[in-house]
Amino acid sequence: MRAVACLLSVCLLGALPAHAAGTTAAPAAASSGATASTQLLRAVRERLVQSPVVRGAFTQEKTIKGFQNPLRSSGRFVVAQGKGIVWQVQQPFASVLRVTPDKLQSVQADGQVDFQLQAQQEPALRAINSMLFAVMAADVAVLPQHFDIQGSLQGKEGWRLTLVPRDKMLAQWLVRIDLQGDRFVREVRLQEAQGDASVIVLQNPVAERALQAEDARLFE
Repeated sequence: MRAVACLLSVCLLGALPAHAAGTTAAPAAASSGATASTQLLRAVRERLVQSPVVRGAFTQEKTIKGFQNPLRSSGRFVVAQGKGIVWQVQQPFASVLRVTPDKLQSVQADGQVDFQLQAQQEPALRAINSMLFAVMAADVAVLPQHFDIQGSLQGKEGWRLTLVPRDKMLAQWLVRIDLQGDRFVREVRLQEAQGDASVIVLQNPVAERALQAEDARLFE
């Protein structure tokens, strides 16, 4: 449970990746409702860019229940297939947040590690990271395992999805996720169970074939 709290209160306070490439085909649906959502997700996947690396900028506004002014942060992100996600927060304070299937790590601008969680120490971490990757990639193979899904296609390239957690543990922390995008995920809205909410806007995403040298160092 501590891993869930950390991911929602820390990861989502920074930024989220625009796309995790390498998605696979959706599993066979178990009902007519599942068939409809599977068809929708397949259509969304066809609109998303498939690329080993996606980079871009982000801004986020997080509203905390009981506080009048929202918290704002901004920076850049890099998503690399097989490696994970790095969020470089530039404002209001410089820091780096690394998320991989096996580890969650926050590093200050001077290189000092603020905190680190290992999947072997937090058994839920691997599953939760998988869920976050799936959310941001609109991964048709994984999303239905975690969420009930509704949504629609918008024009020639756009789409919207609303995800409601099916897992009871996750539902203790998260009410819903609203995604919208086109060739990339462009906006993520998260409503937490305790009343907090986040809006993450992903800006100027670019698909690339390989990591640039400066980005490769971020994953070390």
